[in-house]
Amino acid sequence: MRPAAYFSLCNILVERGLLWECRQMSVKEQVLVFLHLLGHNVRFRAIGGRFFRSTWTIHQYFHIVLKAILRLYTKFVKPPTTTLQPEIQNNPRFFPWFEDFIGAIDGTHVRASVSIEMQDRFRGRKGGTTQNVLAAVDFDLKFTYVLAGWEGSAHDSKVLGDALRREFKVPQGKYYLADGGYGDRKGFMPPFRKVRYHLKEYTNNPPENEKELFNLRHSSLRMCVERAFGVLKKRFRVLDAEPFWPFKTQVDVVLACCVIHNYLRGVDPNDPIAREVDMEMNSQDARAPLTQREVREETKDCVKKRNAISLAMWTASKAYRKPRTM
Repeated sequence: MRPAAYFSLCNILVERGLLWECRQMSVKEQVLVFLHLLGHNVRFRAIGGRFFRSTWTIHQYFHIVLKAILRLYTKFVKPPTTTLQPEIQNNPRFFPWFEDFIGAIDGTHVRASVSIEMQDRFRGRKGGTTQNVLAAVDFDLKFTYVLAGWEGSAHDSKVLGDALRREFKVPQGKYYLADGGYGDRKGFMPPFRKVRYHLKEYTNNPPENEKELFNLRHSSLRMCVERAFGVLKKRFRVLDAEPFWPFKTQVDVVLACCVIHNYLRGVDPNDPIAREVDMEMNSQDARAPLTQREVREETKDCVKKRNAISLAMWTASKAYRKPRTM
């Protein structure tokens, strides 16, 4: 985090009455300790030695700042606007075909530490214990909804179902880009099944029909959620490490990291970490393949919308490539 963004965050926390100067620690030191711990995954004892504070003092103020950051959630993690996003409007590959799309959803796994009795439920696909975190992201890489705390073994569609029973809503006539693992859900547009999807599959073989063209552009747009997760985990190393606090705090830490991420996207959109993640993803040939999953037939509404978009894009694409004569 650059100095200007750091000082501005401190001011916001003070002006809202969420943090205050103390004899033991100033607000700036409280926030600095908190950010250092999240960014470098440092234990309380180690960071206490660095800042010449007792372990108890570091523990106390970590939780004070964590609580303060969580109270900023509704200020910085907001539902997406229904107005046309510039990332769509200013790109002829996506406009007007994707003008009704407001973002993308996906899940990511964050390391979790739970009791032995709960470990089987929290064991993720790669074997370790994790929490399954669902997020919706707009095309500016801002989180617009986050649901943390689900067991690592939970299927993505189950987590989404829980989110929809809570406060996660899709505005009428709008859509999120999603992969096939989220099943039969109105307002969530998956790619065509059994059709090439990943960007690297099109490197030397351009789309041959309307379904492939749709999947290519769907994949390209949906990269926003992969990039957001990449920036989040690169900035906050604590998310990729074995936690050392109770599970409720582990969940709160994920939400706090998302709040700070969104804050930084607003005050420092040219953040170097985002550029680093883009370079890494490009060097990896766009992205790693997703697990192939069987899903139910999509809703008729989504099927109709997807077919209309794919056919219109393909028709426009052929017209653009058609040789012109004088």
